[in-house]
Amino acid sequence: PARYFDTKTTEPISFFLSGLEELLAWQPNSNDEFNVSAVPLAKRQPPLRSGRPRTLVCHDMRGGYLEDRFIQGSATRNPYVFYHWRYIDIFVYFSHHTVTIPPVVWTNAAHRNSVPVLGTFITEWTDGEKLCEAFLAGGEEAYGTVAEQLARIAQHYRFDGWLVNIENKLSAAAVGNLPLFLQDLTARVHSAVPGGLVIWYDSVLKDGTLRWQNELNDQNRMFFDACDGLFTNYNWKEEQLERSQRLAGPRLNDVYVGVDVFARGDVIGGGFDTDKSLRLIRQFGLSAAIFAPGWVYEHLGKENFLQNENRFWGSLAEYLPTHSICTLPLTTSFSLGMGTSTFLDGKDEDSGPWYDLSAQDIQPLYPEQQGTLSTSCCLQDAWCGGSSLQLQGTIHPGEERVAVRLFSLQMPAPPKLFLTLLYKLEGSQPDDFTVALEVTTWDSGICFEGNPTSLPEPNGRYHPRFLPAPPPGLAKLLAACHRGSHGWTSRCYELELQDCSLRDLSLIVSLQQPSLQETSFTCLLGEIRVLDTASVAASPPQVQGVTASQLWWQ
Repeated sequence: PARYFDTKTTEPISFFLSGLEELLAWQPNSNDEFNVSAVPLAKRQPPLRSGRPRTLVCHDMRGGYLEDRFIQGSATRNPYVFYHWRYIDIFVYFSHHTVTIPPVVWTNAAHRNSVPVLGTFITEWTDGEKLCEAFLAGGEEAYGTVAEQLARIAQHYRFDGWLVNIENKLSAAAVGNLPLFLQDLTARVHSAVPGGLVIWYDSVLKDGTLRWQNELNDQNRMFFDACDGLFTNYNWKEEQLERSQRLAGPRLNDVYVGVDVFARGDVIGGGFDTDKSLRLIRQFGLSAAIFAPGWVYEHLGKENFLQNENRFWGSLAEYLPTHSICTLPLTTSFSLGMGTSTFLDGKDEDSGPWYDLSAQDIQPLYPEQQGTLSTSCCLQDAWCGGSSLQLQGTIHPGEERVAVRLFSLQMPAPPKLFLTLLYKLEGSQPDDFTVALEVTTWDSGICFEGNPTSLPEPNGRYHPRFLPAPPPGLAKLLAACHRGSHGWTSRCYELELQDCSLRDLSLIVSLQQPSLQETSFTCLLGEIRVLDTASVAASPPQVQGVTASQLWWQ
């Protein structure tokens, strides 16, 4: 069927639903198993609902369902990717189809990086008016059925909820039932999807007219009260932020102030001035909804996309609270889910472009320090997948090292950790530098390394012990300790901690000999793994009951 399979290639594709009839007729079936997310939403710290302002990203690009609709990837050159997951809290996939089911590749990539994904339920223009009249004016049974179908769809495809966007005027009967519909939908999503969310877009007012308010006020408050949050329109001024803050009270973080990166209409700042909007929003303690950050790709072009993307998110970083990883194992090759080649064990196995966000790895922080350090993605060389993480920095005279914070962690440290690292130093004198990992712990008087007789480290910095060879029993898994090739260096470490809580994982680049000149370095990171020894030593569960269906041999 054409909805599930691309007519040209027969490959499975992601899809949307048009109109009320398609929504009401939807049933799960065996053709859409490809569309079910295979990656559960990873835990994070602090949890989404902790009391701090959040960042929502609303992805709207040329109508949606572009190359990202190919569930098993495609040979796309210079595709759009998003990878600053550590800096955002919620991802919305937006299109103008009635029911936008997020392409499963986005859900997989976001979930791996602890970010929930929302689809969009939208009605607009005259058709939207008729559609709303049909299900909202019809009373509890009619709107209850729509709410149930939307909750079932999110549960079946394993994404996390809905942005609801009613962009047409409503009759008195329809608008009277709208808060009840939102309440019903929110309750059903909460019960069907753990951590599920329903967010309302600032559009229709309580009297049924369509008039964007650019704030939370008495005209739209009943919709905010009926769900998990309000996403405001983009043309706000400072006094509207102040009023929203006052009215939201304890639900301050549930007001997502819209920022259009394309800067359409009368806005404070978009493009590379988006930070001006965010600065104001955060002054009032409100959450932000960044709309169409694909501007970087669409407006500035595909050629230098990765550099421009790092510049854009780097300019916002001080206003984006990050979230930490709180489970082990942590293992990543830094792949973006795209590449100009496919690398395996440092070797270019297959030249040619590819794009598959489901293959995107856990993403690090992308730290920048003016004049000292920049972090970027390198497609020309990788250990595994399509890219490596490139660190370029300068060690100033009188200094011996640069520390690069890659991951923030928040979890109790197991008694013994194994860490592996694969890196490559580029440039004329790679032997001038040493590269090592550093683990920091949360400040605690009782935390110490190794045995109770050793003293706590000042400021909780630990340098895991280098292992020339993997310990017996783990040799097979940690073949990494010997497997550097194609110019890559491999390192294995262990760290024993007692009563500690992990805080940061950093890479330290040091000079072998102090220098009176500025010394620049370029280091590629190919892979990092942080493993809890106890769980690694246990044998993995056996796979059972494998079935294969819809085989087509070529």
